[in-house]
Amino acid sequence: MLKSSLKIIFRNLWKNKGYSAINIGGLAIGMGVAMLIGLWIYDELAFNRYFKNYDRIGQVLQNRVEHGEKKTSFSLPVPYVAEMKTHYAGNFKRIVASTQISDNILTAGETRLTRNGHFIEAEALEMFGVRMVQGSLAALEDQQGIILSQSTARALFGDTDPMNKIVMVDTHLNLKVTGVYEDFPQNTRFSEVQFMGSWDYFMEKNRFMRDKKWDNHAIWVYTELADNTDFQTASNAIRLSELNAIRKMDDMREEAATRPEMWVHPMKDWHLYSDFRNGAVGDGPVKYVWMVGLIGFFVLLLACINFVNLSTARSEKRAREVGVRKAIGSMRVQLIGQFFSESFLVVLLSFVVALAGVVLSLSWFNNLAAKQMIIPWGNGYFWLGSAGFVLLTSVLAGSYPAIYLTSFQPVKVLKGSGASLRTHFGRFAYTPRQALVVLQFTISVTLIICTSIVYRQIKFAKERPVGYSRDGLLMVPMKTDEFYGKTDLFRTELKNTGMVAEIAESQSPVTGVWSSNEGFSWKGMPEGFVETFATLTVSPEYAKTAGWQFVSGRNFSKELASDSSGFVINESAARLLGVADPIGMTVSWKSQWMTDNIRKSYTVLGVVKDMVMESPFAPVKPTVFFLFGSPNWINIKLNPNISSAAALPAVEKVFRKIVPAAPFEYKFADVEYDAKFRAEERVGKLAGFFAALAVLISCLGLFGLASFTAEQRTKEIGIRKVLGASVAALWSMLSKDFVGLVAIASLIATPLAWYSMSEWLQNYHYRTEISWWIFALAGAGALALTLATVSYQAIKAAVTNPVTSLKRE
Repeated sequence: MLKSSLKIIFRNLWKNKGYSAINIGGLAIGMGVAMLIGLWIYDELAFNRYFKNYDRIGQVLQNRVEHGEKKTSFSLPVPYVAEMKTHYAGNFKRIVASTQISDNILTAGETRLTRNGHFIEAEALEMFGVRMVQGSLAALEDQQGIILSQSTARALFGDTDPMNKIVMVDTHLNLKVTGVYEDFPQNTRFSEVQFMGSWDYFMEKNRFMRDKKWDNHAIWVYTELADNTDFQTASNAIRLSELNAIRKMDDMREEAATRPEMWVHPMKDWHLYSDFRNGAVGDGPVKYVWMVGLIGFFVLLLACINFVNLSTARSEKRAREVGVRKAIGSMRVQLIGQFFSESFLVVLLSFVVALAGVVLSLSWFNNLAAKQMIIPWGNGYFWLGSAGFVLLTSVLAGSYPAIYLTSFQPVKVLKGSGASLRTHFGRFAYTPRQALVVLQFTISVTLIICTSIVYRQIKFAKERPVGYSRDGLLMVPMKTDEFYGKTDLFRTELKNTGMVAEIAESQSPVTGVWSSNEGFSWKGMPEGFVETFATLTVSPEYAKTAGWQFVSGRNFSKELASDSSGFVINESAARLLGVADPIGMTVSWKSQWMTDNIRKSYTVLGVVKDMVMESPFAPVKPTVFFLFGSPNWINIKLNPNISSAAALPAVEKVFRKIVPAAPFEYKFADVEYDAKFRAEERVGKLAGFFAALAVLISCLGLFGLASFTAEQRTKEIGIRKVLGASVAALWSMLSKDFVGLVAIASLIATPLAWYSMSEWLQNYHYRTEISWWIFALAGAGALALTLATVSYQAIKAAVTNPVTSLKRE
């Protein structure tokens, strides 16, 4: 019996090869997309779950008042961790301090590498559950200890045992390898951490950390909750206390309303909920998870609609088959089983094709999504979910033919003419199919519009004026002490090559601001007003190197010693000062920069256009530029008349000559700026790719339905041709119904897309406008695709010889 049923199923599939290919192919595309998106979502939701105490680990953040709004900062005052351990130990099992992830030069023998790393307290290894390959979780209790990731240990020492070997960090710290740990997975906060050094040693070697100034926000603090508390309780404890220690911050934080608020951000939210608004947790990548998840759901829904539509359409032709089989004795339950079996087999074949497609495309998809995902072959939930989906889709697609067709009495089916059958079926099948086609194209057009607006927003932000010139601008980090005091030598040697137009020093790269400070005051400042300015040390040549655009005033001058007490500010800072012309205005400042800890006065020398140095989607911070401080980046403006490929070898030669111990590493400003759009561009590419697949699936379904409609109306077309109908008239007759359905879908999609994208754009301070022509173009494109899809079958039917069309079965 089973063999006979399978033979009938395969015979039907082979007899209708075109429909079978559309059915299986369309459903396979939808299932493949769902699998890829499912893997992507699982990877996002599993972020940081690698760590042993995932549910109990958090990071202490602080909310500070900036520009009249609470801003959340990851960096805390250096003395704060000691105060926490003294006053709040009861709420936490462990409290550890850490530096931020940074580039460092690691040297072992003749091998020199640049790697990212942390200096962190010894308890962190036990707290995070770091998986040690060599050594123990006590490895960082040795003050001169360093632990390496497996990949870094292999890169430095090859197959030699690295334990107890000496590694030099940044050409001046000699540390002993006390452990090797398993590389952190890509979907963790610490995926880029390739070594960890002793916190005690770091503190001993860095004077600015030993000073323990309360306005030096230079550490990150991680915690593990005590067994008897939760994150809310712990946050309340450190937020609501007055924190006596913070009162030590001289005259900078006298009012309780402006004191920092500390709170604990759970590890489970570090990735998905990483945006903060007015001191509260907002969304983050979770909005992209929802967006891509919805796209995946809709693409799969489109594939299922196709499958159901074509299955029900083809089932009408099998009414007589049902009648004959019932007449010769088949039981209804047997026929129901036959239809469900056929549906199940088609869905199963689609699943196999989809799985093969995912295997072949996963590497490409990983590159697109910047992931390292694998198919969870050994995960029972994956197979259980797949089996459930196959069964559910089979039931949905097979229900109509299985239940409705098998309910007919054989005599009524077998005596009815083809026309009467079509009339009978039309009442029950055609309208639902129309509704499903409208739903398909509503989803497709909505996805097209939304994807277009996402790309427009990215383009809008990219084309926003940045206030400086990125072309040919090279940024080199000063990673070792050998760089310092050699600025004039660098300038002379680099300019002698003819490859460099100008060089300048700065405290951070042109594409970032790494320092913010308070303690500013000026005449007319509102009472009780506390403001944070981005602060940046530069050399006088910075203006020419970066291409500053002056609004008023002038640049720093080497010839004027008084300029060491001068500021150049950006437009945002000028607006904050509240005067029409700030040139010559006096601003006083007391900060960690002042070693004598007194307030000093500075004169505003110039105002430059706002430089987009951080997020291109956010407002530019009020920024102050000055000459004193410790620069740690060299910015090089290459000769615009010489290509970068020709200039770089000459520049590298100079660096290797002057600082031979440091590897020549550089970043192009335009590349770093473009990287700021990476997350949005990645989601845009994913959305665009899946939207294109959604349109393809919809067109496949439309092609199948058009083919079926033309086949149903073969004799009608033949009669119309005999009576003189033209090919154009027949093409119009067969196409207009589908065009009308797609037009209705476009009208429904327009308000849906407008509302959803209006809400999405609210996440951006600088945002594009939603233009009417996007909707018109999307609707016109959908209609054009519909005509292109339907026309082949319509014209093919219209040019068929009427003699062939009118032959009786």
